[in-house]
Amino acid sequence: MSLNIVTEIDNRVQIKHVLMSVSDKTGLESFVPALIKACPGVKIYSTGGTYTKIKEILGDAAEGTLVAVSDYTGQPEMQGGLVKTLDFKIYLGILSEKYNDAHQEDIKRLDAKALDMVVVNLYPFRETVAKEGVTPEMARTNIDIGGPCMVRASAKNYLRVASVTDPADYMNIVSELEAQNGTLGLDTRFKLMKKAFTHTAGYDTAISEFFTSRTWQEVDATYNQH
Repeated sequence: MSLNIVTEIDNRVQIKHVLMSVSDKTGLESFVPALIKACPGVKIYSTGGTYTKIKEILGDAAEGTLVAVSDYTGQPEMQGGLVKTLDFKIYLGILSEKYNDAHQEDIKRLDAKALDMVVVNLYPFRETVAKEGVTPEMARTNIDIGGPCMVRASAKNYLRVASVTDPADYMNIVSELEAQNGTLGLDTRFKLMKKAFTHTAGYDTAISEFFTSRTWQEVDATYNQH
């Protein structure tokens, strides 16, 4: 396998297409309207409860700005929301490179969009397992799959994409967008990348520590088996 080594990028990236799917919806009321104001014409692609929350925040202004991921991909969500964003069109949009002709041809072929910002935080695994009486099944169901994939993909492609995992960063991002005509610099994307990988590393560690400390007997007793 030959590695895809990048040599040409843009320092500042215009934020035109944003993927947003968060478990912790703190700060969206301020962030979403400010993002739209700082980046006129921006499109926000969203899923499930996040989509509902943004639609509530924007009201009539959601028309033409907010897009359901299922409408964008043409694939409905799996029942229970287990699969929403694990789609080739999504990851093409996150991982594609601006100056890679083959990537640009793929985007045209699928009528996809290059996603410039991914705003994602994960299911509350730590908070769940900290509760008294939590079962292995309660823990298992709070293991996020699509979220870490989106965070890792966007962080890997910090050359073009801003990976936003912490609501505390929202208004600093907006401030830069306002000051820089709706663009984010490579230095900001690099800082966000480091924070994103720390976020997923801590998440995986919490999962590992929880299940490593459990016995097979505890797991076995959780289910009615057939």
